[in-house]
Amino acid sequence: MVRNLKPVIKYLCNISTNLASHCFKFKRGIVSLSKIRSMQLNIKNETSTLRAVVLGQPGSIGKVPAPDKTFDAKSYESVLNGVYPTEEAIYKEMSAFENVLLKYNVQVFRPWTLENCNQVFARDVAFVIDDKIINSNIIPDREDEKEAYEVIYDLIPYNKIYNLPEKAHVEGGDVVLLNDKVFVGLYSGSDYPQLKTARTNLYAYNFLKEIFPEKTFFPFELKKHNTDPRQGVLHLDCTFMPVSYNKAIIYKDGFLNPKDYHMLMELFGSRNVFELTQEEMYSMNANVFSISPTVVVSEKRFTRLNDHMENEWGLTVERIPYYEISKMGGLLRCSTLPLMREKA
Repeated sequence: MVRNLKPVIKYLCNISTNLASHCFKFKRGIVSLSKIRSMQLNIKNETSTLRAVVLGQPGSIGKVPAPDKTFDAKSYESVLNGVYPTEEAIYKEMSAFENVLLKYNVQVFRPWTLENCNQVFARDVAFVIDDKIINSNIIPDREDEKEAYEVIYDLIPYNKIYNLPEKAHVEGGDVVLLNDKVFVGLYSGSDYPQLKTARTNLYAYNFLKEIFPEKTFFPFELKKHNTDPRQGVLHLDCTFMPVSYNKAIIYKDGFLNPKDYHMLMELFGSRNVFELTQEEMYSMNANVFSISPTVVVSEKRFTRLNDHMENEWGLTVERIPYYEISKMGGLLRCSTLPLMREKA
């Protein structure tokens, strides 16, 4: 997987990228991080108290892509409208997110910074289920991003790292965990090869079932659209997200089959579900991120959702600016790769 990329100076921080005294600084190949520490992965759901996470990297994202070089409908729209976010805006928003994580004593790791490579969305590169990390088969145009996660994989026992077969396509945004249940967003239409927004296929779903035979898996076919972000969803976490102990955020029309929506409503109960409008889905309201069962990080503009979580569900909502990043088709959960949560 090694390519002739030109990496900048790289950092791994065991506390914060803002605190230089806690950083290890080195270039690739000089230090083996496995000699520094070994990490015991543990992710069973979306809401248990977070202890360690990878946060994407805002540096050196490269130039604004041409419309035909974008990877999702929201980015396509942003480029056409001339509102694609600047690197400075992305940096400010990700710094605000990192500061909230540090406030709750979460250990924050960052991938290497690669030159001219958009590395904001860590969730797409890999994801953790229980004590195993799955190396995603992301779309070919983003394959270079994986190289930057060498710094993370060096901390993980080799027998806990899983590489999928080449034809098993999956990204972490399509995998949502609820203890013994695993919800997987996918697309199995015959036009799958033509849809940039179709990221997870049935082959990957079945392969994950073999890796975790003790789990109950639920396949959800999602609506897809390459250029209109109101007519399709990129990942499952753009239309469904558990929060707290028994609550959920759901956008009904993100599911291709209505029965999937009704199944989730029955599972959580209508009183425990916040249903999104199309505009709220478009603004990425489902893609909030839980630090614990009682603390959720959300975009400050999500007024109706944030007020509901605080006033009706009694949650602490950390409201931060993340609007600019949403123009690239992802938000808070998309920017993270959780590594360790406390046992439920």
